[in-house]
Amino acid sequence: MATVRSGSFLTLHYRLSGADGQAVVDTFGGPPATLSLGAGELSPAIEARLMGLEEGSSARFELEPGEAFGQRSPELLQRVKLALLRELGDPDEVYSVGDVVQFPTPDGQGSYAGVVREVGPAEEDWALFDFNHPLAGQAVRFEVQLIGVL
Repeated sequence: MATVRSGSFLTLHYRLSGADGQAVVDTFGGPPATLSLGAGELSPAIEARLMGLEEGSSARFELEPGEAFGQRSPELLQRVKLALLRELGDPDEVYSVGDVVQFPTPDGQGSYAGVVREVGPAEEDWALFDFNHPLAGQAVRFEVQLIGVL
């Protein structure tokens, strides 16, 4: 049987849950995911747990707070002027707490997400975005069923 190693291409079902047990990603109810180890699709700590697993196996891993996605960083909380967001995006967009907004990377080749944590008063025209991973600083449970390993 094939085993997971660096650079393996995987077909799998997986569930990623936070400390509250609520699934953030869960493919068990639908089509399996396909991914390549080392491509940044999973955190390095989760990829390390997959190494050596055999095709057809199932496993569950508990990762300590901050191990999977790092600690929360106060530097990743940023105020952004709503006028700038309207200028660069949809001028009619209304931002509310909890909204997830995609921002382009500086090179324009990718994007990253920020969650609206606070919206300032209208006269100040800003929103506070949290660019930390949603599971940063939390214990994480990762459940996997390996369907195929190439």
